[in-house]
Amino acid sequence: MYAIVDIETTGGHASANGITEIAIYLFDGREITQHYQTLVNPGVPIPYYIESLTGITNSMVAGAPPFEAVAPLVYELLHDKIFVAHNVNFDYSFVKHHLAASGLDLQCKKLCTVRLGRKIFPGLPSYSLGNLCRHLEIPINGRHRAGGDAEATTKLFGLLLQHDKDKAIAGALKAGSKEQFLPPNLQPEVVKQLPEVPGVYYFHDVKGKVVYVGKAKDLKKRVNSHFTGHSASRQRQNFLRTVYNITYQQTGTDLMACILESVEIKRLWPAFNAAQKRVEFRYGFYLFEDQEGYLRIAIEKKRRFSHPVHSFNLLIDGHRLLRALIRQFELCPKLCFLQKGDGTCAGKTAATCHGACEKAEAPAVYNERVKAAIAFLQEQQPSVVILDKGRNSDEQSCILMEKGRFYGMGYVPAHLQTSDAELIRPHLTPYPENEIIIGLLRSYTGNGQQLSSSQK
Repeated sequence: MYAIVDIETTGGHASANGITEIAIYLFDGREITQHYQTLVNPGVPIPYYIESLTGITNSMVAGAPPFEAVAPLVYELLHDKIFVAHNVNFDYSFVKHHLAASGLDLQCKKLCTVRLGRKIFPGLPSYSLGNLCRHLEIPINGRHRAGGDAEATTKLFGLLLQHDKDKAIAGALKAGSKEQFLPPNLQPEVVKQLPEVPGVYYFHDVKGKVVYVGKAKDLKKRVNSHFTGHSASRQRQNFLRTVYNITYQQTGTDLMACILESVEIKRLWPAFNAAQKRVEFRYGFYLFEDQEGYLRIAIEKKRRFSHPVHSFNLLIDGHRLLRALIRQFELCPKLCFLQKGDGTCAGKTAATCHGACEKAEAPAVYNERVKAAIAFLQEQQPSVVILDKGRNSDEQSCILMEKGRFYGMGYVPAHLQTSDAELIRPHLTPYPENEIIIGLLRSYTGNGQQLSSSQK
């Protein structure tokens, strides 16, 4: 027995919106055996644009029963049936959420007439209820009203049953089938062909734009996890309606997947990614030559597309390190912007300044010490080559970090066993670094993982 359901609501997600009307047609595959329809007082105001779309006004529902009053009957009609709707995840999420608020746990198999329409009547320009019914010459008596849409969906479902030569409906109901959980516009073959390997996956909208990027140790398992459960949040419902396709890039290891995910989120800025989109306020040492020819070290916030000679997270760490360099390499505090004003240079008292700030020391002499300080900093940074398993037996994955900076990653022949960056670099794809990637690599190298070191 099928229960064909349609609801009208005050908004697009159940967690903050109410049901204004519900219609249920019980259908045995041949005829309608029972019909139930009622307006519902949603307990919240109906927005004007919803009133304009459905024709249901606040005054119409003022005397209608609240959902908790009709919940027992709704549950009795649905609980042992197959729940059918056009874009079933939307209707099911609302009904399940509001039944749960009344203490009733709905657990049904589901069928989506959008998905079934794509399978049984392929090649149509649109699978919206209005366009699909127009193509199949099904009249809708009351568009955007629960009763009219549910009745039309029942007739549509009857035609789907009649023309289901490839048993798409039975396949969707089969134990283990993921179809009843998938977004209405996503073909199940797209998910089925995903490999069980590490990688990065991309969710695309109807125009092919990437709306979400994720990483996985097992692409198939991780992607499927996005579609389980019945969250009633706005973000989830918008997300399910938006997804039309999935693509992926396989990686040799989970570490590579983590790095590539971070790169791609920064590059594509997908709408449904929340993590890793914050502004990074890391600091750096920037080296420049002033008008007098003296090299100067300045501490500044990292800017996009800028290349500091050294990076750090906290401003206090930068000041501490720069003061240490001033002492060790006898640099001028004024030329390093740690002393301002026209007073006597503190470096003279500390015997670290030889008069460069007063032009008593030639730029060429002073600059040699600045260059030595920068070289010392860079020598302290790790240069590592991380070799690990590849995507197949003929290759191995490779990640290169040079002097504390992420260079890139890629794949080298399985027989190549070297830590020489010059031999490895031609096999790699350079990528921009960011705070997340540097943190991943420093954590990885600091945990005693197997790697080859290349100290430069």
